[in-house]
Amino acid sequence: MQFGLLEMWNAMGALAKTVAILLIFLSVITIYLFIERQIVFAKARKKSKIIAPKLASLLKAGKITEALTLSSKKENKGSHLARVTASGIKEFVTGGEAGLEKTQKIESAQRGCERAHAIFAQELKRGLPIMATVATSSPFIGLFGTIAGIINAFRGMALTGSGGIGAVAGGIAEALITTAFGIGVAILALWCYNGLNSKTEVIGAEMDNAASEVIDFFVREDQA
Repeated sequence: MQFGLLEMWNAMGALAKTVAILLIFLSVITIYLFIERQIVFAKARKKSKIIAPKLASLLKAGKITEALTLSSKKENKGSHLARVTASGIKEFVTGGEAGLEKTQKIESAQRGCERAHAIFAQELKRGLPIMATVATSSPFIGLFGTIAGIINAFRGMALTGSGGIGAVAGGIAEALITTAFGIGVAILALWCYNGLNSKTEVIGAEMDNAASEVIDFFVREDQA
């Protein structure tokens, strides 16, 4: 038996081929989610980099209404800094219209920032649970193919009536291929998951800083 990819694929049983196709499908999903999330993160960072100095300038000048209008624009929806700032300012303004005291308005603005943070963080993590599932389940799916390969090896021994390497080579190769494939897909999914999760934490820290700056602005206004 030759051990080229095509030869090994042709020698694999139906069950092992099904396992291999499933693992290929899971790896494609993982790569797609990784690229899609990278695009989302890049847009969020790009938009936030543009809007952050504008919002800081408006708030420093005390132009709360203008800052709310800018951060609430549809084209700035993908910016995590704009979302947090808009939510905090909106709650502060709404609290003022409801006749709340300054301390209550600041607390309401803080809760608004926290809600916006939580919602946007969940949006950023979309697809990450799927990657985590792929990372944890792929080795076991590969192991299922391994069992099929071992069964084929024993079947080869039964058909030939001997335990020579030629009788079991096909089944053993099939078992090792599916095992390696399962581990490879798991490693790919785990690396993608950890990379995206790290970026999510960085953006989360930036949202915390933005929320803190918005609240500090309202506190300074109160003291002034």
